[in-house]
Amino acid sequence: MQFRVIWDQLDACAYREGFRARLPLRMPLRPIPPKSFDLLLQEGDRRSGRMLYRTECPECSACEPLRVPTDRFEPTRNQRRVARQNLDLEVAVGAPVCDAERLNLFNRHRMERGLARQERELPPEHYRAWLVDTCVPSVEVDYRLDGELIAVSVLDVGSASVSAVYHYFNPDHARRSLGVYSVLWELEWARLNAKPWYYLGFYVADCTKLRYKAGYYPHQRRVSGLWWEQAGIDAPLKQVDA
Repeated sequence: MQFRVIWDQLDACAYREGFRARLPLRMPLRPIPPKSFDLLLQEGDRRSGRMLYRTECPECSACEPLRVPTDRFEPTRNQRRVARQNLDLEVAVGAPVCDAERLNLFNRHRMERGLARQERELPPEHYRAWLVDTCVPSVEVDYRLDGELIAVSVLDVGSASVSAVYHYFNPDHARRSLGVYSVLWELEWARLNAKPWYYLGFYVADCTKLRYKAGYYPHQRRVSGLWWEQAGIDAPLKQVDA
């Protein structure tokens, strides 16, 4: 694959206070086919809009891409409880969409949960450029309760992989643990669609917003260019083949 670097400079790290981050944004010169996207995910890439990035930070290597093998995943007791309490939801998979319904839900989640760097709502053109416009095959997963949209996930889909791009939900339904339920549902969707890997993005051990990702077992984390597997909460990391 050929890329053009669009942006490359140091910025404040979003995950670790006092650290600087470098995440060069690379624009592919043509759409990325599914099998090529699998290889890029395996190397630690993530997608944002029509561009890809991976961490190249000068001071830190705390970001570890994390993936779950869909055919070996075993939910915990609490994860099974979350799945049961959300059986009343209607779930649909389709093309990513930018409309008033999704934008209002996205901004509620962003503002009420303190995720916005600036105290202003994201305009539709920015939402579309980030989550709808894409250089790889992508889908949207909608979660509805009695017809009301209460959560949305955007996923990228490779030949053997599903990559979680972003998830947002209605804060009024926080007790449902919709973030957990979406991972469980999407893991099963990936398995049923013969995708061996579900990528959850970056895990950072000392970032509370990202630490939850390690709660799905077994999982694999990319550390210093190699994949390591952890079978359970007290299990050691073991190196595995890519």
